[in-house]
Amino acid sequence: MAQAVEEWYKQMPIITRSYLTAAVVTTVGCSLEIISPYNLYLNPTLVVKQYQFWRLVTNFLYFRKMDLDFLFHMFFLARYCKLLEENSFRGKTADFLYMLLFGATVLTGIVLVGGMIPYLSVSFSKIIFLSNSLTFMMVYVWSKQNPYIHMSFLGLFTFTAAYLPWVLLGFSILVGASAWGDFLGMIAGHAYYFLAFVYPRMTARHPLKTPSFLKALFADEPVVIARPEDVRFAHVPFDEIHQD
Repeated sequence: MAQAVEEWYKQMPIITRSYLTAAVVTTVGCSLEIISPYNLYLNPTLVVKQYQFWRLVTNFLYFRKMDLDFLFHMFFLARYCKLLEENSFRGKTADFLYMLLFGATVLTGIVLVGGMIPYLSVSFSKIIFLSNSLTFMMVYVWSKQNPYIHMSFLGLFTFTAAYLPWVLLGFSILVGASAWGDFLGMIAGHAYYFLAFVYPRMTARHPLKTPSFLKALFADEPVVIARPEDVRFAHVPFDEIHQD
């Protein structure tokens, strides 16, 4: 069993494995009181005035309590993040990382702007961790990329993947969980899908072109074809080279 889990973990693509590891380590560390969540949550005042820039990252790593909701989001992260990186972004690791960075930026921007809008500021001020939202964004993008796959929800009913985000959103409401985080993830996912896939087909423009420095981090390794030592290649006759 342990060996099977180890093989499953090693076979994960690099971005999925790194994010899943960081999320589990952070959440477990907070549960064991090794790490304090008060040092991780998104606080614009502390970011700007005390230069605690790490909060812009750490708020995407903590998934609150280790309960059923945590297990659900770990499943979503391990499954849909992996499916995206292995299929839609196969051989495009830099593009996949850029998608996550774009989503994190959009989500952070929504929370910051929403916190300045009257009547909405109270709701947005309660959103101090965006890990669930970023995970839900991946689910949304995957569903848009694979809309015709048939799925089943707890064996109760079947639907196509295009409706997966709405089914999960409805489930969150039914169990009494806050749907704000999931809804924000849908907004970020739709913004990315439109700018990365729909808008380029409409205008032939690519507003979300991955920066060159990210591509340099995940540059493709050159393919080297080994030449057997015992194989000799005959020279092309001189008269054939100059033949019309």
